[in-house]
Amino acid sequence: MGHHQNHRILMVSDFFYPNFGGVENHIYYLSQCLLKLGHKVVVVTHAYGNRSGIRYMTGGLKVYYVPWRPFYMQNTLPTIYGLLPIIRTILIREKITIVHGHQAFSTFCHEALMHGRTMGYKVVFTDHSLYGFADIGSIHMNKVLQFTLADLSQAICVSHTSKENTVLRSGLPPEKVFVIPNAVDTAMFKPADQCPSIEEIVIVVISRLVYRKGADLLVEVIPEVCRLHPNVRFIIGGDGAKRVRLEEMREKHSLQDRVEMLGAVQHDQVRSVLISGHIFLNSSLTEAFCIAILEAASCGLLTVSTRVGGVPEVLPEDMIVLAEPDPSAMVQAVGKAISMLPEIDPQVMHKRMRELYNWHDVAKRTEIVYDHALKCSNQNLLERLSRYLSCGSWAGKLFCLVMIVGFLLWRLLELWQPADEIEEVPDVILPDNHHEEMLHQSQ
Repeated sequence: MGHHQNHRILMVSDFFYPNFGGVENHIYYLSQCLLKLGHKVVVVTHAYGNRSGIRYMTGGLKVYYVPWRPFYMQNTLPTIYGLLPIIRTILIREKITIVHGHQAFSTFCHEALMHGRTMGYKVVFTDHSLYGFADIGSIHMNKVLQFTLADLSQAICVSHTSKENTVLRSGLPPEKVFVIPNAVDTAMFKPADQCPSIEEIVIVVISRLVYRKGADLLVEVIPEVCRLHPNVRFIIGGDGAKRVRLEEMREKHSLQDRVEMLGAVQHDQVRSVLISGHIFLNSSLTEAFCIAILEAASCGLLTVSTRVGGVPEVLPEDMIVLAEPDPSAMVQAVGKAISMLPEIDPQVMHKRMRELYNWHDVAKRTEIVYDHALKCSNQNLLERLSRYLSCGSWAGKLFCLVMIVGFLLWRLLELWQPADEIEEVPDVILPDNHHEEMLHQSQ
């Protein structure tokens, strides 16, 4: 273990299992590796369907599903204070030392971080995405983010681009913002035993078919690639508002036999789709860090991607062909990738990915962030209010009000249900061999 102290971490996000996506996986794998390093990890998320209450997952990871009704896109309705009693109880029951929130779009996360700070816990936040500064959603989001970031112990971003973005938007001192790239479960994403032959070249697309992921680019790029390269076919996994446009494109150019549309793909099916292909095509218009690219590279596919956000930082240059998010540039990039295919060895690529991106490494780097967070000095309410006032003439006063009310509610709760009356739960310590068994079953 070395010089690290053992932390007791509460992971908070609206996004968690049984949902699958980049953030969900991130929290799951990071938690598993932190558990192996000897820390205690508890996850708090909202109830999904009939999944509510407390569940245990592999490795003794404890999950609280708070019975809160999600509304828009898995996010819970912002109640501001509704979570306070629950979060307080969990923090005390589990003897937590660090609250780690994930994903800026998660209202749940912002509230938990706010209450955590009110109660004097160290707070870490991981930002998993980039957004523009312009559209109304992100202006509102910028304010909420500014509120959360005004008063953090430490922040983590998944790429340097994302760090610049976060520092610009929040005014956090750069030395408080760490960059820790995502990892990929390379044990799960491995190449096919036999390389698919290059007689016919298969290009795989797996993404939500929405504007932000560049579905409109695909509509332009696919027919042109098919025209220039008669031995190419496409497999498209994913669903979304733009799926209709892709289907219309397929009819219009009569490419039914060359463009296969799979619809939504479950996460455990992603590998089997990837290994049927040679090239992975990502057409995102914004991306902080594209985990799908890593999964593809880990399966030995050569990637063609738009040069946006954190994507250029993700892979070494010889494993990816980057292009501007413009149809003709993308078509050229695909052509270049096709010419590179004979040199690509999926097994070698997989081995490199295993060294570059493993979760154990991510967990070790996150551990360092926690160590830093615990060294931060505690600030009293007045010092903290002054930081909020600097968030703007209107917003600053509003933020202060929100914090003061939160503080008073917390004090009331302390009187109504003193901390020493809340029962602390004993930690579940799994014997090591049991842990190994559970891992084998889950793999």
